[in-house]
Amino acid sequence: MSGHSKWHSIKHKKGAADAKRGKIFTKHAKLIAIAAKEGGDDPEMNPALRTAIANAKADNVPNANIEKAVKKGAGEGKEGMGLTETIYEGFGPAGTAVYVQVVTDNKNRAVASVKNIFTKHGGGMGEAGSVAWMFDKKGIILAKADNKSPEEAQLDAIDAGAEEISVEGKDFEIITDPQQLMNVRHNLENSGFKVEKAELSYIPNTPVKIDNMEDAKKILNLVEALEDDEDVANVYSNFDIPEEILEEIV
Repeated sequence: MSGHSKWHSIKHKKGAADAKRGKIFTKHAKLIAIAAKEGGDDPEMNPALRTAIANAKADNVPNANIEKAVKKGAGEGKEGMGLTETIYEGFGPAGTAVYVQVVTDNKNRAVASVKNIFTKHGGGMGEAGSVAWMFDKKGIILAKADNKSPEEAQLDAIDAGAEEISVEGKDFEIITDPQQLMNVRHNLENSGFKVEKAELSYIPNTPVKIDNMEDAKKILNLVEALEDDEDVANVYSNFDIPEEILEEIV
């Protein structure tokens, strides 16, 4: 499991996300709205929307919020029609690369805020393409296989269409072709996996090993500050921090 995924997994297990549930709901609503805006409001015909709704439900977003976000994105509300999606690239402490997905109704506000966060936390914005080559767009699925042996579960995941598999106990991180994300999810669920999250992601192909506490704290502070911004939907980075250091920080 990648350092970035381990960090989010540890935060989730310790309940750190609960304190920010309102912000989580808002971010899911924006992702649903932008998906509906770009691909239509029918989840069966719009895989991106289907994925966004499934992830929102996994984080306990109420159905009423989901329905409202779909309507906004489809044009039944000014908020959805005004949203645009942008990617900003930059560099964090210790030479780490940072890829920031923004969904906003005000690009000037968003870029100023993201730039300020980078500067405050010892990083800097980069030009378009400056770090994109360090990431591959993939589907990523987090799932459990409580009723299977590790060997059986891995074979079933391969049969389901997994490209790569990382295992920690009963927790699986499964990497897929981005176009096959929902198909693989469906296959996994049919073979007995409990899928906790399935989403398109940017996986680092050039990880940076961080083995000291000071650099780890600086990097995580930057990523958390970006994630807390109202316009930021997702943050991806190529840091690889050992689990024992993550456990101390979170």
